[in-house]
Amino acid sequence: MKLTAKARYAVMAVTDIAVNGTNTAAVSLSDISVRQDISLSFLEQLFGKLRRAGIVDSVRGAQGGYILARPTHEIRIGAVIYAVDGSVQTKRCAEHEGMGCVDKGAKCLAHDLWQAMEDHIKAFFDAISIQDVIDQRFPAMMSESGAEVDFNVLEMAE
Repeated sequence: MKLTAKARYAVMAVTDIAVNGTNTAAVSLSDISVRQDISLSFLEQLFGKLRRAGIVDSVRGAQGGYILARPTHEIRIGAVIYAVDGSVQTKRCAEHEGMGCVDKGAKCLAHDLWQAMEDHIKAFFDAISIQDVIDQRFPAMMSESGAEVDFNVLEMAE
């Protein structure tokens, strides 16, 4: 499973605004581009979606750029990812479109495994705010067996 560049870069850019901007001082996309080594044209595409999703607000003028639309503790990583990329998908099927994993719309044998993983990923991203990223504070989650899963030691595939 791999997160898209859109998702990764959107989280990086929103976090950059949180660290380098204020409620009144906007951060320019060109500054984010330089600091985070992300193409300016790519950022422009992402920020249209982030603005429409209510995650950032644009500020016009000589000191223009973007500010966060809400406090950092209210902006969830999941909202940022879903704004630019839809959802994280681990299955090859699209049940909501009536498409199955295999021929004739049926589920593959591992379908429920991939669905459970998708659910955990969504819950993980929805539990973490931009402020948590800044503070490097990532919540542990409980496995179905009741054991605590420490996401700080897990690595996502690049």
